[in-house]
Amino acid sequence: MWNKAAAYFSREPNSPKPAFMKLGREGAERRAGALPIGQLDALARVTRDLLGSRPGARLGKATELDDFLTVPNAIAAEYLGSAARPVRAMLFDKDPARNWSPGWHQDRTIAVRARGEAAGYSAWPLKHGIHHVVPPIALLQRMLTLRIHLDPVGEDSAPLLIAPGSHKIGLIPEGAIARTVAACGTTACLATAGDIWVYASLVLHASERNLTTRRRRVLQLFYSADELPPPLGWLGISGGN
Repeated sequence: MWNKAAAYFSREPNSPKPAFMKLGREGAERRAGALPIGQLDALARVTRDLLGSRPGARLGKATELDDFLTVPNAIAAEYLGSAARPVRAMLFDKDPARNWSPGWHQDRTIAVRARGEAAGYSAWPLKHGIHHVVPPIALLQRMLTLRIHLDPVGEDSAPLLIAPGSHKIGLIPEGAIARTVAACGTTACLATAGDIWVYASLVLHASERNLTTRRRRVLQLFYSADELPPPLGWLGISGGN
């Protein structure tokens, strides 16, 4: 695995990063100002009700989000085609009182309606009452995540960190993650309110603790254009899934 990583990344870890990242090349791409400010205010009210006092939440059906999906759905369709749809949603509200620092990882599980047997699907972790499963890597390679930023995110307010290009390597063993990040380098995905960051599900990513007094609210939507093999079905987030 490490030899494969080295083949992709021959530059020094601290060499200059591209001024503009592209999804296919680095594994992440910024869509600046994609969500209108008017929608941001309404979305902030909805996410407040969905989160309550929690710092984050894995959402099941959340039809309250339906009115805010037009823009992210259109962006996802640009990359995945017209069959793209949101199959899972998560909310985060990171501030000094509710702070955490997830380490480097890939998104390897998907959320489904119920547990069922299907070839190539395994592990079955139960997270916050929602069934998750590890699917074949080919499915993960075709998935995207869209992060809708409700607040500005600077260097000190826990931006998403990615290891550019790591999505091209495949599944990276836990013991090779640190070496892969060192080979790829690290880029911070800074944002203004209303920006949407699109990233490949298999890109290595992490974030630090929020060092400011400001909130860092993010709605994270996971997209796929694939159907799951029966009896499995995507959890989805709206009545139409």
